[in-house]
Amino acid sequence: MSDFSVRLLRSDEERAATDLFRRALHVKEMTDEEWSAISGSRQPSRALGAFDPELIGTARSFDSEVTLPGGGTTPLAAVSLVGVRGDRTRRGVLTGLMRAQFEDFAARGVPAAMLHASEGTIYGRFGYGIAARAKSIEIDRHRARFRPEVPVGGEISLLDLESTIEQWPSLFDALPRIRPGMIARSPYLWPGYEREVRRATTPVATAVHRGPDGVDGYVTYTVERAKFGAQSELKIQSFHHAGSAAFAGLWRYLLSVDLVDRVTAEKRPLDEPIELLFTDPRHVTVQNIQDEGWLRLVDVATMLDARTYRGEVVVIEVTDPFLEHNSGRYRLSGDGAARTTEPADLEVRADTLSMLYLGGWRASDLAAAGRVRATGEAALERADLLFGTRVNPWCGTFF
Repeated sequence: MSDFSVRLLRSDEERAATDLFRRALHVKEMTDEEWSAISGSRQPSRALGAFDPELIGTARSFDSEVTLPGGGTTPLAAVSLVGVRGDRTRRGVLTGLMRAQFEDFAARGVPAAMLHASEGTIYGRFGYGIAARAKSIEIDRHRARFRPEVPVGGEISLLDLESTIEQWPSLFDALPRIRPGMIARSPYLWPGYEREVRRATTPVATAVHRGPDGVDGYVTYTVERAKFGAQSELKIQSFHHAGSAAFAGLWRYLLSVDLVDRVTAEKRPLDEPIELLFTDPRHVTVQNIQDEGWLRLVDVATMLDARTYRGEVVVIEVTDPFLEHNSGRYRLSGDGAARTTEPADLEVRADTLSMLYLGGWRASDLAAAGRVRATGEAALERADLLFGTRVNPWCGTFF
């Protein structure tokens, strides 16, 4: 391990840290104009740097809150811009950054963190686990036909680019975060979103759905016109709704847009029933399924007691080598969670507990993969029910 120190970045060091992160992902450094455009996207006192003595690594977070099973919320750190300089990797720099970040979260009373991983092998050793997965889909616009019982939906109104940028925060905040894993959007995220849509090579539009009680959904998209015989494509960038009428109404609108051959959407909720809207569900093709949100329980006792449970008592034994204070046994029931000395029904590591927590994985499936040790099938059945949720988890926000 090389000698280095980790501290909060000064404001005049943040551009160098952003450039380091971009180089780590093989992305070109920002121009002066681009840097100026995202000047409002940096939350103070949330960016760390590793120094040796020059900057060799960085990690940032944004304050947020996450929806839990049962509908409650808890503070969350949305972790982003994590990178280590190419000539300093595999020397403990990332470990130092992660440890310093967790210490900061604990000091501020933030019991959980979430990130989107650039690689699937990096963050498990720090206790992060794939808590939410998503699917990318493609719809044949010419052949897809709605079933007669699909709701008609309400009124649709279109926003142009400037109106989209202006109204995005209020549109998002007006909708309930109905899935476990959905997070509040920090005001520091919106400048980055604005930069991305202004860089789009095709026009950006937002369709807003209004039901009897007002706005209850919206979708932002672009259309890439066909060239040289290729198909034209409507690409969904953001799609949020509060119920079945808005869900169906927005899809009816999208499938009515002219000069479009196919409609695509990335990272939609795994259980979102899009194909059931159509007379032939095969006109919706799932292109891939991927990890969408990686969760870390920084304070296991607090987080286990924060969500709701269904069914009978389960005692779990948690092993957390990175944050040892979390290790121990916990009794989970409809009354909440508490530390216990009772015999354990299940044994899990911290990263696997993160996978169980939002209900995105069944304990029995994780046991089949060797990720959970149980006293028997009865314990797994109780754990499946205890951690289960009505809908799959989904973050729905990139950061």
